[in-house]
Amino acid sequence: MALEQQRGRFISLEGIDGAGKSTHLTFIRDWLAQHGVDAVFTREPGGTPLGEKIRELLLAVDTEASLDAETLLVFASRQQLLHSVIEPALAAGQWLVSDRFTDSTFAFQGGGRGVPFERIAELEQWVQHGLQPDLTLLFDLPLEVAAERMSKTRQLDRFEQEKADFHVRVREAYLRRAAGQPRFAVLDASRSIAEIQVDIAACLQKLLEAA
Repeated sequence: MALEQQRGRFISLEGIDGAGKSTHLTFIRDWLAQHGVDAVFTREPGGTPLGEKIRELLLAVDTEASLDAETLLVFASRQQLLHSVIEPALAAGQWLVSDRFTDSTFAFQGGGRGVPFERIAELEQWVQHGLQPDLTLLFDLPLEVAAERMSKTRQLDRFEQEKADFHVRVREAYLRRAAGQPRFAVLDASRSIAEIQVDIAACLQKLLEAA
């Protein structure tokens, strides 16, 4: 009898806008490759043809959407990503690394926009059927540091252009979400890149040894 394929590991990267997630994706990709891990990388919203169209709508500065419509669009993109990318990769034994997942919805739509967390949790269960990342790297830093970084790097999207109090609520929601959940590793993203990546490597090593 053939041995059953071991399920892959699921890693998500989270944080307020400007926290530096994208900076560390290349490091994670290289670290996993050096340790012989077959990994798939994706992002939210997006990651599929349908998801990328939804992403474009959600981030466009001229998009007008009700709170419920915005939240449902996020979950529509997520369901397609789960169906087309995440679940097949994990079932094949691959590791899956996603730039954002459902914690972002609790932070941005829940904390930032004020959508009831209970409503988001209902959608989470309906779409994910209990699936959660094995490891969530939460890049945390003060709002003023994140704002300074964004001002130097790119044109701001619809969420990045929100007022400071929005981003404060997003950060607070992330930290509340992380409290008491062992899958979270909260990393001080105000430090140097080298210091942060030492912590990332330690988290990845621990997950690899537990696989």
